[in-house]
Parts: sequence; C-alpha cells; structure tokens
Amino acid sequence: MTDELIDAMPFARALGIGIDSAAPGEVTGRLAWAADRCTAGGVMHGGALMALADTLGAACAYLNLPDGASTTTLESKTNFMRGVRDGEVRGVARPLHTGRRFIVVQTDLYDAEDRRVAQVTQTQAVLHG
Repeated sequence: MTDELIDAMPFARALGIGIDSAAPGEVTGRLAWAADRCTAGGVMHGGALMALADTLGAACAYLNLPDGASTTTLESKTNFMRGVRDGEVRGVARPLHTGRRFIVVQTDLYDAEDRRVAQVTQTQAVLHG
C-alpha cells in the first residue's frame, strides 16, 4: 500500500519522500536532509518540508475518502518551529475531521532528535463523481 501511495505522487518520489505506514487514522513518512534540499546555511528548505507534509496529508485524506471519491488540497497552513541541518525529518499525519465534503488533516514533522520542526494543517475537498 505505501508504494502504491508514493507511486501515485511522482513529485514526492522525485524529492525522495518515503511513506513508512499508511492507515486511515495515521500516515507516517520521512525525508532525509540533503544539500540539494537546502537554502542558505545548509538548512532544509521550507518547501521541502511542506512537500513532505502535503504528501503525508494527502495520503491520509485519500485513505479516508468514501468509495469513488477523490480529493484535492484547498488550504494548507504551516508553522515552522526550527531548522533542520542534518539527519532525517519524520512526519505523522492524522485526520482531525473526516466529513462528507471536507477532510482536515494535521501533520507534525520531527527532526532526528524527535523535536517538532513544523506543524501543518490541511483542508482537503472530497470530490464526488
């Protein structure tokens, strides 16, 4: 299942994002620090972190869809807590609300020392038909 989810998102695969576990109640994944994913000073780029969170959040929303529905991101809000200069970022996405028209997912990102790096809240539309 995790390979199928990441294969459905070629951009995530190109960035090196991995999904470790996937269930409707929780999706986990990771992204390693690399120099080509950084901004000035060797700090992982916020866009790379947001891509990890968006990937995990989208997978979580997808796993909570009713049969025959699809989803798209309507809104994404990111709070950054600290920079990442090495190691790997681990993400955990959990649904906050799974309704008929919207799914809201919160994704927490942690560094190698288990310190929160960022928190992302996404609203996903449920598209029927």
